[in-house]
Amino acid sequence: MRRSLSLALTAAALAVTALPPAASATTPTPTPGALRWGPCPDGASAPRLECSTLEVPLDHRDPDGRQIEIAVSRLASEKPSQRRGVLLTNPGGPGGPGLTYPAVLAASGLPQEVLDSYDVIGFDPRGVGRSTPLTCDLTEDQQRRGNFPPYAYTAADVAREAGYARKIAEQCTSSRTAWMLPHTTTADTARDMDRIRAALGEAKLSYLGASYGSYLGAVHATMFPRRGDRIVLDSNLGPGGYDVTAMRLFARGMEDRFPDFAEFAAGHPEYGLGTTPQQVTDLFHELVQRLDTEPVQDVDGTGFRGYTFEQLYADGSMPRLAEFWQALDTGAPLPLPEVTGATENLLASRFAVVCGDSRWPGTIREYQRNVAVDRLKYPMLGGSTASVNPCAFWPRERTEPPVRITGRGPSNVLMVQNERDPGTPLAGARALRRAFGERATMVTADQGGHGVYPYGSNTCAADAATTFLTTGERPPQDLACAAQPAN
Repeated sequence: MRRSLSLALTAAALAVTALPPAASATTPTPTPGALRWGPCPDGASAPRLECSTLEVPLDHRDPDGRQIEIAVSRLASEKPSQRRGVLLTNPGGPGGPGLTYPAVLAASGLPQEVLDSYDVIGFDPRGVGRSTPLTCDLTEDQQRRGNFPPYAYTAADVAREAGYARKIAEQCTSSRTAWMLPHTTTADTARDMDRIRAALGEAKLSYLGASYGSYLGAVHATMFPRRGDRIVLDSNLGPGGYDVTAMRLFARGMEDRFPDFAEFAAGHPEYGLGTTPQQVTDLFHELVQRLDTEPVQDVDGTGFRGYTFEQLYADGSMPRLAEFWQALDTGAPLPLPEVTGATENLLASRFAVVCGDSRWPGTIREYQRNVAVDRLKYPMLGGSTASVNPCAFWPRERTEPPVRITGRGPSNVLMVQNERDPGTPLAGARALRRAFGERATMVTADQGGHGVYPYGSNTCAADAATTFLTTGERPPQDLACAAQPAN
C-alpha cells in the first residue's frame, strides 16, 4: 500500500454505474464450490494461505464472451463456531497485487477476533499480478521514472512533458494487452468482487480496503448496495477516485504531512538537517534547487521530492528519510531504486484504471493553468502533481460513465482516516464522507501517515474498526480520536 502511491507519483443524474437489465448476470447468486482451494503460487505463499483462480467475463455486459482470470486467496477462520462470513480485502493501488494481503494483515496485527470472525479473502484485481495481467511495454528508464512528471516551473516545462506523456499513452494503447483497457476500470473490478462473492457461496461480503481500496469499496457499495455487509474504508480517496482532483491533492497531502518530518529532523540534530522545523523546511528547498542544477547519482529535484513524499507515508520511515537527506547534503553514496517486472505491471495497470475511470483535461493549457495555481499553493509538490500525464492522451471513448458515490443504500460504511495523510489527504476523505451522507460514519485520528487499520498506533480508531467488524456497532456519530504516542 505505501509504495504503490509513491509509484503513482514517481511515478449523470443517476450516477450508479449499474448495468442494463440484460446484463443482470453480473449479480450472480451464490455458487458454493466454484473455487477450488490449493497451494498458492511461488512468491505468494504464506502460512495457512490458500489460493484459487476464478474466470470472469472481460466485459460484464457480455457474460458469455471472452473470459479472464482473477487470482483469489483465502485465510480461513480457525474458529468455525465464530465465523460470520467473508472479509474481502484490497491493499490499494490501483495496480497493487492483493493475493498475499490476508497474510500481511494477519502478520501486521489484524486482531484475532477479526481473524476468527471471517475468512479473509484477497485477490489480484484484473490486469494485475497473477490475474490476467496488463503491460505497457515500459522500458527500464520509463519504469524507474514512474508516473511522476518533472516539476514544472514554467508553462514551457508542461508543454515539454506532454511529448513523454503522449508516448506512454501510445505504448499502453497499442500494447499486446490493449484489448483489456476498455474493461479495466474500478467498476469492472467491483463487478469481479461480486463474482468472487458468489463463487464463495456468500449472499453478502464484508470489506476492508485501504487507499485506492477505499474507492474500490465505495464503488462496490454503490453498485451493489445490498450485497455488502460491514464495510471499512481506510485512508480515503475523494468520491471521484484517482481523478485529476485526487492527483492534485497529493501536493496538499505533502504540505499537511511534512511538518511532522520537519519536527522529527529538528529533534535529531545528529542528522545535521537543522535544529528547528523552519531550518529543515529551508533545507528542503535548498536541496531541490541544488539537485535540479546538478543531480546526485541520477537523483534530481523531482526525484528528491518524490522520495521525500514516499517516505512520509509512515513514521517508521523518517530515520531512513533523514539519512537520505544527509547523504545528499554531504555527498555520501545513495542506493538506486530497484526496477522489476512487477514495477512494469503495476504502472501499466495503474495507468489503465486511473486514465480509464474518469475524464482528464485534454488540453495542455489546462495543465499549465493547474501548475501555475498549485505551484504557488503547494510549492513542495504542486508543480509535479498538477502537470500533464498520460491520461491527457488516453482514448476519449468510454464504455460507461464514472460511478457517482451517493447516500443510497444501507448505513453500513465505516471510514477511518489520519488527519495528516500525504497520499489520501483529509480533504478528500471529507468529500467522500459528504457523498455517502447517512450511509457512513467517519473516525479521524490525530496522527500522520498513510494507513490507519491495523497499521496505525491510534487505539481509538483501531478499536472502532475492530468493534464494527466483529459486532456491527459503529460510533453513533463521526468521531475524532485524540493523538496518542507511537508504540
